[in-house]
Amino acid sequence: MRRTHISYLFISLVYLFIVPRLMGQDLSGEAMAFLETLDPALKQKATFPFDHSERFNWHFIPRDRKGVNFHDLNERQTQAGLTLLKASLGTQGHQKTQAIIELENVLRIIENRPPNDSYRDPENYYFSVFGTPHPSGEWGWRFEGHHISLNFSSLRGTVISATPTFFGSNPGIVQVDLHRGRQALALETNRGFSFLETLGESQKSIAIYTDKAPNDILTANDRKASLLQPAGLSYRQMTPTQQNMLEDLIGMYLANYTDQVRDQLWAKVREAGIENTYFAWAGSTTNAIGEPHYYRIQNPALLIEYDNVQNNANHVHTVVRDLKNDFGDDLLGSHYLNGHPHVAE
Repeated sequence: MRRTHISYLFISLVYLFIVPRLMGQDLSGEAMAFLETLDPALKQKATFPFDHSERFNWHFIPRDRKGVNFHDLNERQTQAGLTLLKASLGTQGHQKTQAIIELENVLRIIENRPPNDSYRDPENYYFSVFGTPHPSGEWGWRFEGHHISLNFSSLRGTVISATPTFFGSNPGIVQVDLHRGRQALALETNRGFSFLETLGESQKSIAIYTDKAPNDILTANDRKASLLQPAGLSYRQMTPTQQNMLEDLIGMYLANYTDQVRDQLWAKVREAGIENTYFAWAGSTTNAIGEPHYYRIQNPALLIEYDNVQNNANHVHTVVRDLKNDFGDDLLGSHYLNGHPHVAE
């Protein structure tokens, strides 16, 4: 019993002190700079206590949201918010965010909506801050709107979680003159199919568990995600070349984050055992509009889902879930357990 207690204490100390130093990313300066541009009324609208239930109220559909959106902000405030957003993502993730927001203008054309439509609106994306951004405390922030949900949690001057992360694209491939041919999530689609095509027939019989794709990602906007069944094709059942391709596919998703967050997530996958990673497919094996398909990659530490079914299979949803640390649950739990109770603001 004593040895178990010592081991648990050691692990807790590693998570609380060593991991943050390895990551070393502090967004509190950018967050405070953004909040300082807001007048009292806007600041009240944009901020919530760290332990408020709103922090977990995430979704990726068009709906009413809490926080401040671009309509609320002047140019100076907008630039401060965008600086925070850019600092929170890798270059690839930032570019995808911009491309997805611009698709709201494409949807206005497709759906014959007026230019001032508020349902398909590139300014209808929200900034929400939870707690007080500071290098020594716990706080978080969210950027969210149609087809984007980015959730960040910080502790002691470092980002300890950047999940759940949702990116979607409607249309998957633009077929109107505005941005015709653009694919905001082309890598997710094309590399998924490229990996599938390397599988032999016996491997496909394990990986492809049904010829009908689900209507959406299976974890939806669940507060907590868990491993899904059937698991699919094991990493151990793949050739070395296929194993490398699967790791590249995972790496493409993790490249949306900053280097520090990417490395943290990779470390968790390695710790859980890359050999315990599975690839599963559902639906069509043809890469074309009108061919609904779905795949997922799962490891005891990480779950990635991709779905393209809606709008005649031209509407992509993707999500990355840290199965132990969405919203910083794992590290914050260790923090509170070791004598640092949270005091609500």
